[in-house]
Amino acid sequence: MVATRFPGKPIQKELSRLEVAIEANRCLYCYDAPCTKACPTHIDVPRFIAQIADGNLNGSARTILEANPMGASCARVCPVEELCEGACVYNTESDTPIRIGDLQRYATDTLRESGVALFRAGKPTGRRVAVVGGGPAGLSAARELRRFGHAVTIFEEHARLGGLNTHGIVPFRLATDVALWESQQVADLGCEVRAGTRVGDGVSFDSLQSEYDAVILACGMGRVPKLDIPGEELVWDALEFIERAKLTGSAPGLGSRVAVIGAGNTAIDALTCAKRLGADRVTMYYRRGEAQMSAYEFEYDFAKEEGIEFRFFCAPKRVIADDGRVTGVEFVKTSLASSNGVTSVPGSEFIEPCDTVIRAIGQSRLLATLEAAGVQHDGGVVRVDDAMRTTCKGIFAAGDAIFKKGEREAMVVEAAQQGKTAAKSVHEFLTNG
Repeated sequence: MVATRFPGKPIQKELSRLEVAIEANRCLYCYDAPCTKACPTHIDVPRFIAQIADGNLNGSARTILEANPMGASCARVCPVEELCEGACVYNTESDTPIRIGDLQRYATDTLRESGVALFRAGKPTGRRVAVVGGGPAGLSAARELRRFGHAVTIFEEHARLGGLNTHGIVPFRLATDVALWESQQVADLGCEVRAGTRVGDGVSFDSLQSEYDAVILACGMGRVPKLDIPGEELVWDALEFIERAKLTGSAPGLGSRVAVIGAGNTAIDALTCAKRLGADRVTMYYRRGEAQMSAYEFEYDFAKEEGIEFRFFCAPKRVIADDGRVTGVEFVKTSLASSNGVTSVPGSEFIEPCDTVIRAIGQSRLLATLEAAGVQHDGGVVRVDDAMRTTCKGIFAAGDAIFKKGEREAMVVEAAQQGKTAAKSVHEFLTNG
């Protein structure tokens, strides 16, 4: 995959040097800083901002990436309003928080442009670790393991590393070249990368456990589940749509009217992606209400700014087509039950014309993969303790594989921290037994 020009401007506004200087010098460099506490990876925010103010941009980037191997991506996709910036002491009615995300992006972008490699592998220990999955959790774990000196092999089913950062987040939010740069930083530490390899299909877990001293499951989740309605074969998978659009900068056959089913962050990405690719009317349909959306508030606000329409309390019943081409969707109105479930309202069916239907109702669980690994799980959610240890000795897990259904959508920064925690636990396991 190579970076492709995509319609529309990036979401983030590039800071000028003057703006960077002003923001960096606004920081109070708080002791016991609330912004650092609010970050799942606990980046030393006052320190990296002070380093920017002093002109030490590579030092600033090192402070960021030392704590968060996915720091360049997180500077673009983190919900900073809920995390570091939301905790800033300037966040009052009369003032605005420090633009921490923008400053983090500035420092890491400067490092990307410099070509400097900040980290090195540790002294070889003779121990080998298999990392299943090359997304944020797997990459973070792999980097830390190499710094400990362990040999690492990353098994990734795609041709490129990066997981959803590379394939599943819209390019105007996170460009492919940023995700690939982060991936390359990890690979360059001496990781063996087995791309295009799906563990459980050609490579067995038995072979991993016999050939490696420890295994980390960072395999994430699968594709978007089916809607289970008539005409399903004509519905697009949101992740496949975003990946195709990110790779080619286009989506042949999209049409002018697009319906997206779902209300999470992937749904928002599919909606805004379709809009920027030229669809005139793009509408989100969700069986619950606005208050039950799992998308971040800033994502929802962004979609509204992009001209997306929203229809709540309606569920799809069937896709309507003419000679193999979608012409509309039949919906039924819904209401919330006392148990927070959803019930259909009898006689409330209605038809919405559209050219393309995209499903974005979460992701399926990799049950076969987990069963093959032999770890205990709850409906596809791997059971782990606080150290990311699974129920099988020598097998650890991190990222979306341990993300519980019903929680708000997982963040890249959380996956990065879990990867770091898993790597530390593996190191302790290999060192102390």
